[in-house]
Amino acid sequence: MPFYPGFDIKPTTRPMGFEYGSNVFGPKVENRSLDSIRKSLHDPNCTGPDPVYSIAMDVGKQEHHALLQKLHLLYGAVTYAAGRLGNEPVRSQGHIHKVSPYSRWSTPEVYEIWSGKAIIYMQETAKDQPGRCFAITALPGDVVIVPPSWAHATISADPEQPLTFGAWCDRQYGFEYEAVRAHKGLAWFPLISETGEINWHKNPNYSDSDLIVKTPEIYAQFDIETGKSIYEQFEQDPFRFEFVPSPQIMTEKWIAFTP
Repeated sequence: MPFYPGFDIKPTTRPMGFEYGSNVFGPKVENRSLDSIRKSLHDPNCTGPDPVYSIAMDVGKQEHHALLQKLHLLYGAVTYAAGRLGNEPVRSQGHIHKVSPYSRWSTPEVYEIWSGKAIIYMQETAKDQPGRCFAITALPGDVVIVPPSWAHATISADPEQPLTFGAWCDRQYGFEYEAVRAHKGLAWFPLISETGEINWHKNPNYSDSDLIVKTPEIYAQFDIETGKSIYEQFEQDPFRFEFVPSPQIMTEKWIAFTP
């Protein structure tokens, strides 16, 4: 049974993007071309689907439009093409969230997988020593939190099908790419083996690091429920995701955070 994200939105493939229901608002999608992400790929000269993915930032039910603006919350939806980027799976280039003018923090992000199979990769910094590195394998309905200031990328773990996911973000979101691009990518590259498995290869432009491959946490400390979409949880309690635009209210929980 397909996962229901909590409102009437459907990904499309030709063209790639989204269809919105009659009670749903959403923008014209923004497409990411292969050329725009090449600098962070294992093989910058690779071939692959183009566009790589489509983004719809600020979607939701019409009845919540004013409330989302008041709470400084934004819901984004992204759909990836099926296929490969050379010897890598379809993926984003990797970034860090800019410091938000609203909170003066680099803000977190709460992901939810809708369809396909995802890996949310993240590392503590994009400096020469990347700190702790995690690859979180997630299936439809799974939730993954990216903490403030961490460099991260979203990866489609199954090249045979598209990947679609949603995420709670800060309304004044912004991305920093410079540090990741300076290292020619993140600290670990996901490469597809001849048997179709994901193998991880170190990026030599970083100091040595260990990679922890795992499944998502439950995140009870953030009062996130399992078995219910994160949009429905917002409907139930609009302040549940207040920590996204205001991460400072959870300062202690970000210390030694494990995604």
